[in-house]
Amino acid sequence: MALAPAPGFAEAEHGKLTVVTAGGAHQFDVDVMRSQADLEKGLMFRKSIPADYGMLFDFRREQTIMMWMKNTYIPLDMLFMDKTGKVVGIIANAQPMSEKILTIPVPTDAVLELQGGAAARIGVKVGDIVRDPIFSP
Repeated sequence: MALAPAPGFAEAEHGKLTVVTAGGAHQFDVDVMRSQADLEKGLMFRKSIPADYGMLFDFRREQTIMMWMKNTYIPLDMLFMDKTGKVVGIIANAQPMSEKILTIPVPTDAVLELQGGAAARIGVKVGDIVRDPIFSP
């Protein structure tokens, strides 16, 4: 059964991606954000998300990505990936409602937001791989 994209996202695509860690492959249902409005809104105003859900932000080019948690009610883990899907940085349990800018010192192409604690639960480390069609081998 196909799920509809998250409500309120005009151009969101829905799909599945896989995070490959030393402990194995972990699949998540994701909404892929590409439009400027969707990239800015992200998971704001959500009261909860399922453990197997993520939001993938496709910035379409390498850059310094800055995120924040304004109007986000739940803690999130953020995985920063390069154009191949390699995890180049992780921010764990970002504080809800914070306006602090969250970034890593490495230019990246995409960010995957997961439920807070998910990265530790599945054992994600820098160097692990996220498999999704947006990444080139």
